[in-house]
Amino acid sequence: MKDAFGPPQSLLVLGGTSEIGLATARRLIARRTRTVRLAGRHAPSLEDAAAALRALGPDVRTVAFDALDPHSHEEVLGKVFAEGDIDMVLLAFGVLGYQANDESDPPAAVRVAQTNYTGALSASLVCAAALQQQGHGSLVVLSSAAGERARRANFIYGSSKAGLDAFAQGLGDAMHGTGVHVMVVRPGFVRTKMTAGLPAAPLTTTPEAVAAAIELGLRRRSETVWVPGAMRVVMSGLRHLPRPLFRRLPL
Repeated sequence: MKDAFGPPQSLLVLGGTSEIGLATARRLIARRTRTVRLAGRHAPSLEDAAAALRALGPDVRTVAFDALDPHSHEEVLGKVFAEGDIDMVLLAFGVLGYQANDESDPPAAVRVAQTNYTGALSASLVCAAALQQQGHGSLVVLSSAAGERARRANFIYGSSKAGLDAFAQGLGDAMHGTGVHVMVVRPGFVRTKMTAGLPAAPLTTTPEAVAAAIELGLRRRSETVWVPGAMRVVMSGLRHLPRPLFRRLPL
């Protein structure tokens, strides 16, 4: 059985254009990763991302993957694992949505939930089963500090991440002792294209910082990683704050 916690030789990124996913891929390539699969909707941006990583030396290929088509996940992802062992899967796809509009547009709100939770649940189960069958590997799930307690400003997104977070923790317990490691990553506000135009929040971080935390978490065999680490203390305080007081905060 291979060591599930060392730098991976092979990496599958679900959400192949994710800035956090690509920052993590670059960091791991600088260590020993030599095979990368970027899974996402076929678009010039996906091919551009693959080309940029190829310039760093590894074998990089793209995979047509749609989070909103769970019925295709077993076939699409099964083909990736059939090509050879995958040491690490990074689930990095998700959408923020537009809270002000989505509250009055239920189909749009459902799309956020289906992408962030239902699609992630499906892909995670397929990948976890494949990792278990090969007897080793890590599944890293990008959750969010927003899932710790739903805020008025983004409770649709926050609730979808809360569901994903709880699911991933349970999946980690189910995989315990199988050789498969599940790690949940909870970043705070990350400066990316997805958050462009939004006011920066306290403890704002970057894709590169999240990538560094992911690598360190793997080395430490962590099950939960906060980015930055101080976010854990902040969210613990907010989680236990009485609701009447919580409502008054400018969140």
